[in-house]
Formats: sequence, C-alpha cells, structure tokens
Amino acid sequence: MQPLEPVINYLVDPNSGLKQVITDFLNAVMLFEAYLQSGALPYERSPHRKAHRNGTRPRTLKTRVGEITLNKPQFREFPFESSVFERYCRVEQALLMTIAESYIQGVSTRKMEELVKNFGLNRLSSSEVSRLCKILDEKVDEFLKRPIEVKIRYLLVDATYFKVRCGVRYESKALLIVVGIREDGLREILGASIADSEDSGYWLTLFKSLKDRGLDGVKLVISDAHKGIQKAVKSSFVGASWQYCHVHFSRAVLESIPKKDKQKIADRLEDASDDEMKMQVLANELRDLKKEPAAETIDNFRFDLWNYKAFPNEHWKRIRTTNMIERINKELKRRSRPVGAFPSDQSLMRLVGCIMININEEWVTGKRYLTMDEE
Repeated sequence: MQPLEPVINYLVDPNSGLKQVITDFLNAVMLFEAYLQSGALPYERSPHRKAHRNGTRPRTLKTRVGEITLNKPQFREFPFESSVFERYCRVEQALLMTIAESYIQGVSTRKMEELVKNFGLNRLSSSEVSRLCKILDEKVDEFLKRPIEVKIRYLLVDATYFKVRCGVRYESKALLIVVGIREDGLREILGASIADSEDSGYWLTLFKSLKDRGLDGVKLVISDAHKGIQKAVKSSFVGASWQYCHVHFSRAVLESIPKKDKQKIADRLEDASDDEMKMQVLANELRDLKKEPAAETIDNFRFDLWNYKAFPNEHWKRIRTTNMIERINKELKRRSRPVGAFPSDQSLMRLVGCIMININEEWVTGKRYLTMDEE
C-alpha cells in the first residue's frame, strides 16, 4: 500500500478504516465457522473431517457503516452456513429451496434452469431439499404463531396474489397479511395466511388466530373496500372503526373516469381528501357530468373516509392509507420474481415468511413509527 493510500481512502469514504476492521473480523468469524462445520482446518488431515473446502465466494453485506464485501467459504459436500448472513441467508435459502423444489417436481422454466445450474442445486437430492425446507418451515411457523404481547391500536389489512401450482394447473392464491401499529409506536407484522380468495371466512379465520395469540386493543382497521374484509372486520373487532384506504378509494373513483379527465378529477380528490363538504360537492358535480359510478363510489364510502380523524392528527398521514403494507407487498413480489410460480402453498409461505421475518426484525428493533400519547 502506498503511503498516501489510507489518506485518500479516508477522504473518499470516512468509514473506510472501520469497514476494513469489520470486514477482517467477519471474515475471521466465517473461517472459524467453517472449521467447526467441516471438522478440520484447511489442508489438515483429520479423521473428524466432514467436508472439504471449495474456495470462497464474494458476498456483500449492508452494515451501519456501508456495504462491505466478504469472502464466504464454500464446501464441496454441503452448503456452508454462517450466522454472519443469517438474515440474508434465510431469504436466499428459502428462494433457492423453492427453485430446487420446483426443479425436482419438474416445474421449471429456462430462467429457473439457469439458476439451478449456477447455484449447483441440481446436485441436491430430494431428501436434502426436504431437510432444508423443514428447517425454514419451522422458523416461519414459529414466527407466525408467536404470542402478541403488546396491545395493537391500529391494524392494517391487505392481500396480494401469487401463482401456485395445484395438480397440473396453476391458480392465483391470495396471501392475506395483517400488520399492526403497537401502543408503543412500533410496527409489527402480526400474521399471514394463504387463501383461495378474500372471502370473509378466510379473514375471520386469520383474525381469530390473531386474537387467540393475544391481539387486543384495536381501535382502527385500515384496508381496501373488499366486502370480505369489511364483513370480517365488523364481526371480529366490535367497537373498532373501519377506515377506507384513501389510495384505494381514489383508484375506485377514477376507475370509471375517462382518461382525458383523470388528472383533473385526481387533483380534486386530493384537494377534498380531508374535507367532507368538498368531497360531497365533488360527488354532486360528477353526477351532473353524468359520471354516476364515480359519484356513487363517493356516496357509498363518505362515512368511512374520515374515521382516522378521531385519532391524534400527527398520526393521520400514516393511518389514512395502507401504504405501509403495500410496500411489503412490493418487496414480496420483487424477491419472488425469479420463482414465477410456486410449486405449493407451503413453498410460497416459506419464502414470503422468511422475507417478512426480516422486515419485522427491522421494524421492532428500529425507530418508532408513531409517537403515541400516554393513556
């Protein structure tokens, strides 16, 4: 290293020195983990050896001081597992196991076959895949059945859809997700389930399981206007108010508006979003313009748009929409894109469950989402 190189590195990245220390330390941790898992040091002749080294693979890891690149050891006989990448490995392994499971069952696209080859998944036996899947399934099951120990004031509910193989055909399955904002201001992913649709019966079952685990204190439930959700919320959370997500409401109003008028009406909706009188005036104008479906949508839900105002105004922006849960859905779609279609309900829950575990860990160990008043 040239004499000025450390100075130049520092000027480019003030955290460069700390990054190097963290990199060296974590690489050393993985070398020790490799020794424990293989039963021998590199090149050591030992009757206790369980695996042989197969070089290293560069892996990036996001840390508080920025992204670093580590050298992850590889084994010939079985995958190397490290606590260093536990959170990231959990999702990655769930994704790879879904791909391997699909490959073994003969459900594979050209893109999937390339992934199988690149990751060496074609060398895994069906029994090995089952063993690894079982480990992940247990973690997801534990997460979805854990006790709910803090009261939940706000509940956000939504569903997103995935393709799942059922016999020789594919069906679109609903992934029902429930997120809560706790009385301490932190967010938490409370539960999820896979259903054939969003009918009220499926939501009732999910809500009951949450209440059995300790869900209590719900005062406001935010969702889209699916009738199944509304019916289940009404019977499951007596005394709580239902809030129609403003984003979904705007989409519903604009659905029947001609393209040339959409932006104008969208601006009017935004202007009237916190004023009941303005919203009613807009509904009357739409009716005069022969835009009955849009006007009826406003009339049908005008009593469910402003329930959020019963709560502290510093909460309003975050409890009038389901944007928080929409971001989860986008992340689930992004991470599952290489799969395309899942070979089973269980494989779907395995992957999305691992992703949700990671998101939830960030939430419950991070900053408060809302500042709650003392009651």
